[in-house]
Amino acid sequence: MGSLSLDTVAETVLRRRYLRRGDDGAVIETPDELFHRVAENLAAAEADFDGDVETTQKRLYDAMSAFEFLPSSPTLMNAGTDLQQLAACFVLPIEDSMESIFTAVKQTALIHQSGGGTGFSFSNLRPAGDVVRKTGGVASGPVSFMRIFDATTEQIKQGGRRRGANMGVLDATHPDIEDFVAAKEATDAFRNFNLSVATDGAFWEAYEGDTAYEIVNPRSDEVVRRADPAKLIDRIAEMAWQTGDPGVLFLDTINRGNPTPHLGRIEATNPCGEVPLLPYEACILGSINLGEHTDGSTVDWEKLRDTVHLAVRALDNAIEMSEFPVAAIDETVAETRRVGLGVMGFHDMLVDLRVPYVSDEAVERASELMVFIQDESQAASRRLADEREPFPQWENSTLEEPMRNATTTSIAPTGTISMIADCSASIEPIYNVAYTKHVMGGLEIVNDRFVDLAKDDGFYSEALMEDLHDRTSIQDVEEIPDGVKRLFHTSHDVPAAHHLRIQAAFQDHVDNAVSKTVNMPRSATVDDVKEVFLTAREYDLKGITVFRSGAKPEQILGESPLKEECVGECDYVGPRGE
Repeated sequence: MGSLSLDTVAETVLRRRYLRRGDDGAVIETPDELFHRVAENLAAAEADFDGDVETTQKRLYDAMSAFEFLPSSPTLMNAGTDLQQLAACFVLPIEDSMESIFTAVKQTALIHQSGGGTGFSFSNLRPAGDVVRKTGGVASGPVSFMRIFDATTEQIKQGGRRRGANMGVLDATHPDIEDFVAAKEATDAFRNFNLSVATDGAFWEAYEGDTAYEIVNPRSDEVVRRADPAKLIDRIAEMAWQTGDPGVLFLDTINRGNPTPHLGRIEATNPCGEVPLLPYEACILGSINLGEHTDGSTVDWEKLRDTVHLAVRALDNAIEMSEFPVAAIDETVAETRRVGLGVMGFHDMLVDLRVPYVSDEAVERASELMVFIQDESQAASRRLADEREPFPQWENSTLEEPMRNATTTSIAPTGTISMIADCSASIEPIYNVAYTKHVMGGLEIVNDRFVDLAKDDGFYSEALMEDLHDRTSIQDVEEIPDGVKRLFHTSHDVPAAHHLRIQAAFQDHVDNAVSKTVNMPRSATVDDVKEVFLTAREYDLKGITVFRSGAKPEQILGESPLKEECVGECDYVGPRGE
């Protein structure tokens, strides 16, 4: 399959999802040819700005084929093909009319077919039971209409390779909020949706002041009743404990960080929550593999700087080269040019640095890394603005210096591209050092860093690896030295409070948002879940989602149905993933 050095998992993922196929369905591309195709396509944009096409193409190919940087799945799949839709994240508007709703359904179908994921706020729709003056009938409400989007998504397998994903958002002030919160209580309901309740400062002031807040009919803007915010939070926590949904969005925090407030208020995010977007905005994503940016036991800052600058250029080029399935998206993207550079392999980097994931130092490293990446990504965008002009809405934005892109950073879940790069996903802890991932017929995942350390320290054996395969933690395995155990905390070992600290450390230096799942043990209580939501608010996060082991019947990673960041990137579409 080409001259690249790939493990079996990467080969399987590329063959099943990414490599081009002929009319008969047979694979007609090698992984090496894929990286050449993507590099050639993205570098072609340089010609429009008198840039160096050949050098950019070579640098991008080298970075991708060495798994130092990978664009998100739609770019890898579609760049240099007839489809040429390169963005992963979209938000579509839904207004209170049949025309708007079904226009959005059609646009959703086109976006999913092209490999993108969609987010919506259903908050403008009149509540169930409300009057429909045109017909004299009764409105069915947001949750009912969401079923149409869910069914549409179910029928469209994106490009024949992956299922679509949606984020459904409803404001806490909507009269149907209780129905929305409980929407996933029924088995298999909304399996193509993540759900999030939108909250703002007024809601949290009411919560903290132990006072009622207003429930408003969006059709008439009339206050229909007053509700207890504490009861709603309790109910959200109860359903999140049971099903993994809904999460919570903090719209006041999101809009405080919106660089283009003059264009409108952000009310929704992409399916995994890492990119809050205005209607018809899209964002092109890519991730740097931090595990390929260490030099023995230290961070190779110069290499990281070079990769950041190359990646931002590649993502901006992808905007130039992308062809969107809806004209309004083309127009909106051209105005703000959002890109989202993120990371994967964070846990791998910590292992190289001999820093335990569950430690204060890991939080400090997260902050230090993201300060650097944010600063350098903005420097790269300023340089591109100098070469190519700032994004058109820059002068009216909150940004002080000319930038090519309204945003430059976002932490996506990297569900599948991390498997291609053979690295830990996003900023998450590893799931285990050896396990079967239940997608694509079953993928055998083995942590190479653990194997190398086991061999170096003289405790490696096939029997040990076989024994570890059935475990979700290695902390009680006597053969493994304590110093090694500390480096391989799994998602089951990491306390919820530490998940939040890691998310906050990154979010403080990310201008979009962070997709992060706070995994909790089966024994966690509803109050434990509620505490995560409340702490997320204290940390000024833009959104939060919780998954308690055992809350879902679907299984991705292993025997325990732990939530996996894979919406839109895995065969299974479940809570939270890109």
